[in-house]
Amino acid sequence: MTNRIALIPGDGIGIPVTHAAMKVVTASGASVETQSFPWSCDHYLQHGRMMPDDGIETLRGFDAIFLGAVGWPARVPDSVSLHGLLLPIRKAFVQYANIRPHRLLTGVEGPLKTRDFDILCIRENTEGEYSGAGGRVHQGTADEVAVETSIFTRAGVERILRFGFEQAQARRGKLASVTKSNAQRHSMVFWDEVTEELAPEYPDVQVTRYHIDAMCARMVMAPETLDVVVASNLFGDILTDLGAAIQGGLGFAASANIDPTRRNPSMFEPVHGSAPDIADKGTANPMAAFWSAAMMLDHLAQTAPAARIMAAIEATTAQGIGTHPGRDTTDAITDAVLAHLWD
Repeated sequence: MTNRIALIPGDGIGIPVTHAAMKVVTASGASVETQSFPWSCDHYLQHGRMMPDDGIETLRGFDAIFLGAVGWPARVPDSVSLHGLLLPIRKAFVQYANIRPHRLLTGVEGPLKTRDFDILCIRENTEGEYSGAGGRVHQGTADEVAVETSIFTRAGVERILRFGFEQAQARRGKLASVTKSNAQRHSMVFWDEVTEELAPEYPDVQVTRYHIDAMCARMVMAPETLDVVVASNLFGDILTDLGAAIQGGLGFAASANIDPTRRNPSMFEPVHGSAPDIADKGTANPMAAFWSAAMMLDHLAQTAPAARIMAAIEATTAQGIGTHPGRDTTDAITDAVLAHLWD
């Protein structure tokens, strides 16, 4: 079966890493057809919107979406670019599970003393602290007030926790649920209560509750003790940047925005952002894009090409290629991965 992939290269280094990722996907033997869309900050400056009014309906006909990166704050405020493209896609297609793996690839040196960790972070992706509810009044005056309201629904909290339990069942049987319920006594206590309600349905999963500050410390001091970590939108966002740091940097941080029901297309993207400062230097590390592409193929049941890409990534980093930021060019890393695809 050939899968139709919508490409949104976006801004900055998103463009070259998307191009590189699709070269690797094609060479891996994956059966895909791609169509590229120029939705970006440049598109906003030309048309006054990040994507056309019918953008969501256009994407609905694809099996998956591959996003390079979005944002160019010197040209368009991040609050505009984020809310004009990435967040609407996540919410419209109910991509409520953001999945980010954190482990050291062969040959990559992280900042920690240990190499022995393999963490799967699962972030609630459609509500919580990023719901967008709130407003500002008396702007520009001494009486200005800004209110940002977090929205936590039972349906939203329960479904992301169930997804976390299921991922733990498929891995090493440990789930860490992260809140700040000692200080946030409504939303986070609610999250803890739902966790406790669901736990008896998954007797083979060991559940531990952590506060966000304690989890940050544990990811640095004892990451090998963690398996699956599930958290709210904001806390998951913070933890996964920390996860990227301990795995060697954002150049290795892959992600998937999943609709587990598969009624809608899911979206796959490297975590690193558009990095405008190096956009034209040819030094962007495409490893995160390759890893995200492998996650996409695995989600689409093209498991052999996905495994082939991951093996080629590890063979390349084992040679020391792509392991140090800025040392190897995007093209050199891509060529090395291509050379290892059929080892």
